[in-house]
Amino acid sequence: MIIYHNPRCSKSRDALALLADSGQPYQVIEYLKTPLDYPAIVDLLAKLKLPARQILRSKEPEYQSLNLADPSLSEQQIIEAVVAHPRLMERPIVVKGEQAAIGRPLANIEALLA
Repeated sequence: MIIYHNPRCSKSRDALALLADSGQPYQVIEYLKTPLDYPAIVDLLAKLKLPARQILRSKEPEYQSLNLADPSLSEQQIIEAVVAHPRLMERPIVVKGEQAAIGRPLANIEALLA
């Protein structure tokens, strides 16, 4: 398993604790230090079964400054914004095989671990 983690985020820390308690092996990727590239985000979205807009953090300053609420933006444009500004990506995200879940709420990750 992989957790895309931000240690400053309480939900992300809670998800990390959940993985530790599960006893299953996992890898921690601090995505702000090691940002995902375009193909990695496309792959992650496929595992989440979500469009790019669904992983955006709308309260981040970049969301406003880049006008990401604009419904005319393409999937490619949104992914490029996340590549350029990793803080825009929702957290935490856990990947298990070909499935993934956003840890908001934490129950999403619990279901993935089951």
